[in-house]
Amino acid sequence: MTDAVDCDIRQSLDRISSQMRRNYSESLRELNLYVGQDNLLYRLWLGDGVTQMQLSEHMKCEPPTVTNMVKSLEQNGFIYRKRDVQDARIMRIFLTDKGKELEKPVECKWKEQQEKLLQSISSEDRLILRQLMQQMERNIL
Repeated sequence: MTDAVDCDIRQSLDRISSQMRRNYSESLRELNLYVGQDNLLYRLWLGDGVTQMQLSEHMKCEPPTVTNMVKSLEQNGFIYRKRDVQDARIMRIFLTDKGKELEKPVECKWKEQQEKLLQSISSEDRLILRQLMQQMERNIL
C-alpha cells in the first residue's frame, strides 16, 4: 500500500507542478514575461544594482540562463545594464520605470495563482501542507 500512496503523491506533485507552470506561463504572458523572469524582477524589486552572478545565485540557476533572461528583459525595456563605477569589468542590472511598474501586476498574478491552488483548503490544512512541503523540500536539497 505504501508504494501506491507514494506513487500517487509523486504523480500528484508532477501534475500540480506542470499545471502551475502552464498557468503561470499563460498569466505572465499577459505582462510580456516568461516564467522565471518574474523571479529575476522580484530580486531587483528588493534592490537593484546587482550583478548577473548575484542574480544567478539568488535564483539558483545557471549563469547562461540568467544572461538570456537579462537580454530579453532589457530588450523589452524592463531593465538596463550599467558598468560598475569602481570596476568596469562588472555590469550591474537596474530596473527601468517600466520594470518597476510591473511589481504590482506580477504580485497580483502570483496571488491569483496562489488562491486558485489553495481554494477550499482550510487554514489548518494549509499549515499542515506547508509543514509537509517544507519537509519534502529539505529532503531533496
